[in-house]
Amino acid sequence: MKQMIRAVALCALTGLATGCTMPKTDASMPNLAFSEQQTPEAAKVMALKADLLALGPGVDPDEAQRVAEVAVMEPLEWAQEWNVEDPPLLHNMKVNHGLRPRGLCKDWADDLQVAMWGLNLQTIDLHRAIANSRNIKLEHSVLIVSAKGAAMEQGIVLDPWRQGLGRLWWGPVLEDPRYHWDAREDVFAWKREWQARVAEGG
Repeated sequence: MKQMIRAVALCALTGLATGCTMPKTDASMPNLAFSEQQTPEAAKVMALKADLLALGPGVDPDEAQRVAEVAVMEPLEWAQEWNVEDPPLLHNMKVNHGLRPRGLCKDWADDLQVAMWGLNLQTIDLHRAIANSRNIKLEHSVLIVSAKGAAMEQGIVLDPWRQGLGRLWWGPVLEDPRYHWDAREDVFAWKREWQARVAEGG
């Protein structure tokens, strides 16, 4: 006990032992707390919120915040639930062979749409889009968000599948470097027409 008291006293006197004194504050030092504590996900949420607000002056900031949080954070949880460990195409193979429950591009888009429905959005519209619809092996499905009343083409692609592991990729529809997007209802209409022609022998 005497040794412990002596050690504490020495620590208080010298201030040299780790944890014995509070860090010295200096008004001239920059406040680094925010940048040090901000996670990559938080930075993504902030960036996506800014892009959503840039869609138009009518976009509500609170709605933009909630949409950004759901789009960035929820897919990361789904990736854990679905045991996603591989790049997108390899995970697709596992799903198609029954080795994983979900995780095709359509699954991400479907669940993201349902999550967005739960937000009861008033200033942001949801659109579904498909790329490469003429090639079933390359077909890709996403959710697109736009300002209320705006065309899908003026919106932002939300794609948690593309980078794998539920990490969200987003960008303007018309500037997507990888895919050309068609409205899902247009794709479905084309497929129904094509199936009708096939059934008629055409």
